[in-house]
Amino acid sequence: MSVTTPVRPAPASVSFTAARLPRIAPLLSVVVAAAAAGLVALLLGWGLVAWVVLSGALHVVLLPLWARLVEGRRGATDRLVSGLVWSACAIAIVPLVSLLWTVVDRGLPRISSTFLTFSMYRTDLDQEVGIYHALMGTLLITLGAAIISVPVGIMAAIYLIEYGKGTRLASWITFLVDVMTGIPSIVAGLFAFALFILLFGPSYRSGIGGSVALSLLMIPVVVRATEEMLRLVPADLREASYALGVPKWRTIVKVVLPTALGGIVTGVTLAIARVVGETAPLLLIAGLTTRTNLNLFDGRMTTLPVLIYTQNANPGIAETPGGTPPGVEVAWGAALVLILIVMLLNLVARVIGRIFAPKTGH
Repeated sequence: MSVTTPVRPAPASVSFTAARLPRIAPLLSVVVAAAAAGLVALLLGWGLVAWVVLSGALHVVLLPLWARLVEGRRGATDRLVSGLVWSACAIAIVPLVSLLWTVVDRGLPRISSTFLTFSMYRTDLDQEVGIYHALMGTLLITLGAAIISVPVGIMAAIYLIEYGKGTRLASWITFLVDVMTGIPSIVAGLFAFALFILLFGPSYRSGIGGSVALSLLMIPVVVRATEEMLRLVPADLREASYALGVPKWRTIVKVVLPTALGGIVTGVTLAIARVVGETAPLLLIAGLTTRTNLNLFDGRMTTLPVLIYTQNANPGIAETPGGTPPGVEVAWGAALVLILIVMLLNLVARVIGRIFAPKTGH
């Protein structure tokens, strides 16, 4: 008796790759959207900004529709969300680029060696003026604020993470730090103003008062940054140190802090960059002067933000009708210098963070 072997049907081919738009699809979509928006803009007489906005909107709609026909629903959704994210990024970047371009365009012609080395104090009507006194005031007051804030903020964070877990005092400190993070800068200035008036009299103005006011704004930032960095230190490092008989304070100094040093320094630098542009507290307690004062503890001291505010408020009279008043020119130049200082601080923070970041091996 013969046995017939059943014949199996041939397996259907399965494709493991779905249809995809070509790589130049986004570029083609941008070109088509720009052409369509340009036609509408010409017919309606719109300007460049309206044309760019309409082109972006058409691109965000056109590319997902094309993807829906080729890639399906999931591909279209991915294209749509990606387009919305890029649009949000562009909306955030355009004002920033516009601001930087305006400051550079208006402030760069004012920058010179005289502008950076002369003060506003004139001994002759024809004498050139500069921002040296405000530049030195900004550096000294910010340095004083950092000297006050950094030790206090780091030690407070060490207590919260290493010693005070679960205690009522730690919860109160955390609550107060959260409150201080959101206080307006003018409140810090009023506190420093009232404190130094009670101690030294109503006419007292000095740079150290500005440092105290700025330190109130810096301390919460330093505490929060240090807390987050200390939490990232693995508990195994602490336990290994304790197992070797090392005291807790020495473990913190020799193990925990060096491991978190990169993040702590970055947080401190960003905190300094955050307060270097404050104006209101320094108007109250540091005051305003046209002379160069290098003594933090005696006499009024001007900073760059205060100088920018006062020069814009009292710009003077332009030399030619319709020209830019001299005070406005000084304000734009000082604004450019202040932005450069903040950018330099951010770059230093990134470099320090990379240098001191924990080295990982494989």
